Amino acid sequence: MTPQKQRRIWDISQKLRPGLPVWPGDTAFTQAGTWQMEDGSPVNVSALTMSTHSGAHADAPLHYAADAPDIASVDLAPYLGECLVIDAREAEPLILPEHLPELHGTQRVLFRTFAAFPQDAWEDETVAIAPATIDALATAGVRLVGLDGPSIDPQMSKTMDAHLAVLRHDIRVLEGLVLDAVPPGRYELIALPLPIVGGDASPVRAVLRELV
Repeated sequence: MTPQKQRRIWDISQKLRPGLPVWPGDTAFTQAGTWQMEDGSPVNVSALTMSTHSGAHADAPLHYAADAPDIASVDLAPYLGECLVIDAREAEPLILPEHLPELHGTQRVLFRTFAAFPQDAWEDETVAIAPATIDALATAGVRLVGLDGPSIDPQMSKTMDAHLAVLRHDIRVLEGLVLDAVPPGRYELIALPLPIVGGDASPVRAVLRELV
């Protein structure tokens, strides 16, 4: 029997840790020991304080519409399956429809926008996605869009046009991915959110796996 080839995995998540850059004014990540072996406990247990938008995360429709589903209610299928990674580093300040390659039926699209992901400091100017691009992706059958930046909208946006576009088309969103080591191309995406009842988002452990 021929041994099955080991498929390469790219971890595209940020490490959750003290000092993790977060949206200005949002909750900082902290971890505190509640039971510790060094204090005589038979186990180590800790408590986390963090934003639902910490690190790599999945937005729920509830994030941008008060009467929309929470992250515990969304279908998981969009977060699992073949995806296309697109190098959009030249597409600033917005990823426009003309920056899209042929999608060939892919239902999941991830955009790389950083030359090097800012692991230790918050970037105030990041590339976002134009609402017309969301419309074009929806027309092509895309069910999930993601990027390495902190938001699919410009950081100073008050109208949240890209988020309202994904709400209109029922497209899922991933933000805060680390795509530096991932060449453009097709992969299997695995990025499941936690079932947080009432959650407007959830951190994810996002990975890409080499296709068979």
